Amino acid sequence: MARRLPSQPPNLPGFSYVRVLGSGGFADVFLYEQNMPRRQVAVKVMLAEVVTSQVKQMFQAEANLMAQLSTHPSILTVYQASVSADGRPYLVMELCSSAIGQRYRMDPLPVAEALSIGVRIASAVETAHRAGVLHRDIKPSNILTTAYGHPVLSDFGIAATLGEAEVTEAIGLSIPWSAPEVLLDETSGTIASEIWALGATIYSLLAGRSPFEVIGKENTSSELISRITKGRPQPIGRVDVPPRLEQVLQKAMSKKPSARQRSVIEFIRELQAVETELGLPQTPIEVAMDDWALATAEDPEDRTRVKGLVSVDPTAARRRRRNASAATVMRAPTRTVVRESAGSMPSSTAPPPARWSRALVLSLVACAILVVALAVTATFVLVKVSSSGEIPTVRDLSGRVSSGTIVFSWTDPGLQPDDTYQVAVGDEPPSSQHATEFRVDAKPGETVCVTVTVNRDGKTGAPSGQKCVQRADSP
Repeated sequence: MARRLPSQPPNLPGFSYVRVLGSGGFADVFLYEQNMPRRQVAVKVMLAEVVTSQVKQMFQAEANLMAQLSTHPSILTVYQASVSADGRPYLVMELCSSAIGQRYRMDPLPVAEALSIGVRIASAVETAHRAGVLHRDIKPSNILTTAYGHPVLSDFGIAATLGEAEVTEAIGLSIPWSAPEVLLDETSGTIASEIWALGATIYSLLAGRSPFEVIGKENTSSELISRITKGRPQPIGRVDVPPRLEQVLQKAMSKKPSARQRSVIEFIRELQAVETELGLPQTPIEVAMDDWALATAEDPEDRTRVKGLVSVDPTAARRRRRNASAATVMRAPTRTVVRESAGSMPSSTAPPPARWSRALVLSLVACAILVVALAVTATFVLVKVSSSGEIPTVRDLSGRVSSGTIVFSWTDPGLQPDDTYQVAVGDEPPSSQHATEFRVDAKPGETVCVTVTVNRDGKTGAPSGQKCVQRADSP
């Protein structure tokens, strides 16, 4: 199949076009020079033929996710996002090299380098998981390299989300690194499937091929799917790859999700154990602090964010909290990470003095009474404010069939300028919009159910009643 030509680069205010960097199924990447501050940047521009209102929402979700997560040292930095004059959404990103994704095919990576990359990229994935985000497209080509040689993970969500609409093309690009349960449509992604993809990616960097490619045989999409869902990957075939590392990767790529590592942190620590066995310095684990992860999980408009990530181990969250209490915090000028260590932090609580003076005790009692009084007053004010800003509810949701499309509509219940509608189709994550109409393409005989909720300042009101409409059996 012939490769398409890149699209026309858009005219972006404040940027000067330089040249094409690459093309994908849904977007082109161009090199621009930013005028102020002056620097070279990569600009990812959606193709005009795939841009719809839904795609724009997906692209906005990717921009928000990348911006929130890119403070991590192993996640690609996004500088800004907007829509060009010709209507194409674009992201302005840190200029990185795709050398790793191209190099491993011709020159498989040394074991030490592959282990270090594995720990760093897995740390980025673990940070995303703690923020409630699944990447869903982990593979060698999505690992880029900064100007300082640091590996970073790119493309959060947009390829996987578009894949729901364009199943053949999107999944075809990622079949070699997709878990069996994803290929069999048993799930669109879990922590266990991300562990599978991490194992397959590190395997590829070491073997110079994806885990189920067979040299000299057909490696079509159907052949790969059959091998991934029925077989086990062949040994890497390098004498310098220790058996312990082969075991770690084979475990990560087990057909049964329950047989894999129970969390990404467990997978990382097994890679670190291999580094120790080889006499290599351990690559540090870099994960965001718990309060940072919680802060990034509040935006309800991010379609690639999932609530209640599926994990094989129900105690993983408790282990993470215990590990976080034993972490040593290191602060850089622009990034904050936690480098986990085996030791625990010394206590900073000093014992109280044996005797306190009567005056000091009276002062403390007076302060406590004042604090309680202020708290009661603040609570009264907050309750009064919240009651006056009640979030409206959609109460007249209706639906009809129009030319093979099911159209749901409702009247405005009294939205404020910054409010949005959250439209949920079945059990899928909701999409965000301002319009009072939502269209769904349906197959003959298919029934589509929709619920609409109003979002205000990151909080959602009561949902509308669910409305279900069936398209007729014949067009």
